[in-house]
Amino acid sequence: MYAGVVAAGYDDLTAAHVGLWRYPGLEGLRPSQLADRRGITKQSVNDLLGHLEQRGYLLRVADSADGRARVIRLTSKGWRLQQTIYAQAGSAQLRIEEILGPRRFAQMHSSLEVLTEQLAGSPVVV
Repeated sequence: MYAGVVAAGYDDLTAAHVGLWRYPGLEGLRPSQLADRRGITKQSVNDLLGHLEQRGYLLRVADSADGRARVIRLTSKGWRLQQTIYAQAGSAQLRIEEILGPRRFAQMHSSLEVLTEQLAGSPVVV
């Protein structure tokens, strides 16, 4: 996926930047929520967000519900990046389905959805 994102012209990003974009995306999240969802430190998230902000992909703005907190807002450049990342993810899914076949891919996909649902909110163990 990362190689496809770079090939699409986003060569100012690392795999760690791209890894922040998992469904449903970054828009409207607080950095602390993003850190929790990705299982990484708040400092790491804020460093990555700072790089993305400097490159024009997003802004961190005051949360209207809590002025002390910040929320992530994608710029038009950030929305284009998100579309590119999701297109690459879709291509990767199709490739995996070609390898596994439709039945086994559907079983794997269903199993991953169950795991995601069951593990949501569970602490990440590294």
